Amino acid sequence: MRAARLLAAALLLCAAAGCGADGVEPKQWAKAVCTALAPWRSEIADLTEKTQQQLQAAKTPAQSKTKIVELLTGAESASEKARAGVDGAGVPAVEDGKKIAEQFTASLSKARDAYGNAKRTVSGLPTDDAKGFYSSVHSAFDTLKAEYERSAIDPAHTGPADLQQAFDEVPECR
Repeated sequence: MRAARLLAAALLLCAAAGCGADGVEPKQWAKAVCTALAPWRSEIADLTEKTQQQLQAAKTPAQSKTKIVELLTGAESASEKARAGVDGAGVPAVEDGKKIAEQFTASLSKARDAYGNAKRTVSGLPTDDAKGFYSSVHSAFDTLKAEYERSAIDPAHTGPADLQQAFDEVPECR
């Protein structure tokens, strides 16, 4: 009888800590997270490079606006895809696993929202005054940068040592 109570108490503690049958092994979770993040980072870089090239060829603020909105739409979409991928990774079977998984998902939601806010801001800008347009775009990107930086999470410094070790060891995270 006492052993059954101890086992029940241990299972409750393990469930509260985010481990157990429902948790994903740290290496498996880290691999799934990094697999979701790698294409996101690549797509953001590709969109940025492509937009920079297109902006050099743009002759009017209206052309620039179109290209910038396309960049921000793509970045917002890529961020949502990465968020969904990280959310689909489940919960790592480590102490505070649920909280850690939620932090990663929230971080990508905030990045997605930052791109979306910038997209809406730039979409609403008038293009009849070039100097005013480009000044407003600069302000929108300053806001985007600040919101994006507040969303950042570093996988190497998140969670217990076994999860940090998993991020260090999994090839997908290098």
